[in-house]
Amino acid sequence: MEVALRIPPRDNAANERTGCVSVIVPVYNEVAHLDELLRAIHDSPVKKEIIIVDDGSTDGTREKLRSIPLASDVTVVFHERNCGKGAAIRSALRYARGEYVLIQDSDLEYDPRDYAALLQPLKENRVNVVYGVRPDRPERGLRFFLGAKFLTHLTNLLYGAGIHDEATCYKVFRRSLISQIDLRCQRFEFCPEVTAKLCRRGEKIAEVPISYNPRSTGEGKKIRYSDGWLAIWTLLRYRFGRSSKKSASGGAEPPAPFRVSFARLPSE
Repeated sequence: MEVALRIPPRDNAANERTGCVSVIVPVYNEVAHLDELLRAIHDSPVKKEIIIVDDGSTDGTREKLRSIPLASDVTVVFHERNCGKGAAIRSALRYARGEYVLIQDSDLEYDPRDYAALLQPLKENRVNVVYGVRPDRPERGLRFFLGAKFLTHLTNLLYGAGIHDEATCYKVFRRSLISQIDLRCQRFEFCPEVTAKLCRRGEKIAEVPISYNPRSTGEGKKIRYSDGWLAIWTLLRYRFGRSSKKSASGGAEPPAPFRVSFARLPSE
């Protein structure tokens, strides 16, 4: 039985795992890919913890996460209902203890073997943020390709970001930085929101080429036309609106923005 629980506050500074990357995995109706995904992440030769947020799956993903044996470095969180990718990331960040945070989609389009290259600029203290750049080919489907190109150009126009793939899933941050960003996203607008807010803070975004194996809507791709319009509005909103910072909470953990229940926490 699931029991709704509040997240116990963590002392982020004391519990930070130096050199470790917290791999955040939002999951929604991915029961067919779950085993392969977890194997691929575990096989990546970097120091890591894995934080899976099941975002209200209805296809058996949640039941599988409860039943399969999980390594001691895996945290599993259940949203009580489907809230969106951005919501899942926001929930997962509350459990992250690594020095770095990396976003990993659950649909096997992105290859965890790229983790080491993505982390290198951070470990060399050159930047605080790294984006993985997908091959510049319309293999993901022409509308997705052109949509991503447009969003990248709009980002560069509005923010002077100088990047090549705004909509990439592979975004890696120092946790000390991402924890200061006041995220409001619920769906796929996580990407334009976090990019806009990083740029407004003056952060330089390093880029690393990555591999990419796109899948179609028929194969389960969940992004829709409406998400493209929301991304455009998000970029415009944060360019011309007031900047915001996460308010200090005096050491207390603020209430969770989305109702969750735990399957398990990792062993300490």
